[in-house]
Amino acid sequence: MAHTNTLSGLCAALLVSAALTAPAGAQECPRGQLDKAYCDANGDLVADTPADQSKWVNPATLVFAYTPVEDPALYSKVWDGFLKHLEKVTGKKVVFFPVQSNAAEIETMRSGRLHIAGVSTGPTPIAVNCAGYVPFAIMGTNSGTFGYEMEIIVPADSAIKAPADLKGKKLAFTAPSSNSGYKAPSVLLESEFQLVAKRDYEPVFSGKHDNSVLGVANKDYDAAAIANEVMVRMFERKVVDKAKIRTIYKSETFPTTSYGMAYNLAPELQAKIKEAFFTFPWEGSALKAEFKTEDRFVPISYQKDWNVVRKIDSASGVSYACK
Repeated sequence: MAHTNTLSGLCAALLVSAALTAPAGAQECPRGQLDKAYCDANGDLVADTPADQSKWVNPATLVFAYTPVEDPALYSKVWDGFLKHLEKVTGKKVVFFPVQSNAAEIETMRSGRLHIAGVSTGPTPIAVNCAGYVPFAIMGTNSGTFGYEMEIIVPADSAIKAPADLKGKKLAFTAPSSNSGYKAPSVLLESEFQLVAKRDYEPVFSGKHDNSVLGVANKDYDAAAIANEVMVRMFERKVVDKAKIRTIYKSETFPTTSYGMAYNLAPELQAKIKEAFFTFPWEGSALKAEFKTEDRFVPISYQKDWNVVRKIDSASGVSYACK
């Protein structure tokens, strides 16, 4: 799962950044939630390539950044083979830019100094709306699948049949910082089922998804909210008996890190960048060694695939305003 920062924290960081001053003379146009620097005439929720060709960017050197990680130097090696492939396809020099925070990554693209990036799940909408970031790919599999779902699980023989039955029960979360283990289920339970923590059910914290899954199987908890990819791996390793658990709620798929580029790159360059992503040979690569369950880049639609993330942001009162 992707590394994510608190969205509200990111917004605050972005708001105070001098780099976020919108370009002067931005033309009035349909834009939805996009910053006034961008247009969205086709309504796909991402910035359009400028109609004015003089505003197209076609740099000799492309700058690539991957979502902030604990050891950026290590990840520069992980991405080295891909960047060489990107150079071959685009005919341009490509450099890896290690970023220290999601806010810094977004600011760098906003200022025009970052051309291609991998952006974490939560910050992706902020990058789209504030920095003209256009996501088009995600790591996935041969079948086109990617991401994971949040599931609320109960003991197989529990009387709880639906989320409404959680009233008065003990629901295990993992940790307050977890998307699928706390933030998403809290928002979805309140927005869809009018169930509020402490008022309608007792929230407890298990520490991690594994503990929540085992806790439900052993009936330590009445229910738990977990990332199903963790649970499936536990089933496969026979750490827990699948027959002891039943799912009463499954969310839409949560995407992982998105991959995209700046909105104002020349169209021919945009096409070459996409070609590089979708033709990269994963087998035997450092990317495959690091991201073991994925084996290719899969096309995505921000409008469709980030819908669940935007829904949670909206229910949480998160604003993408960046002026």
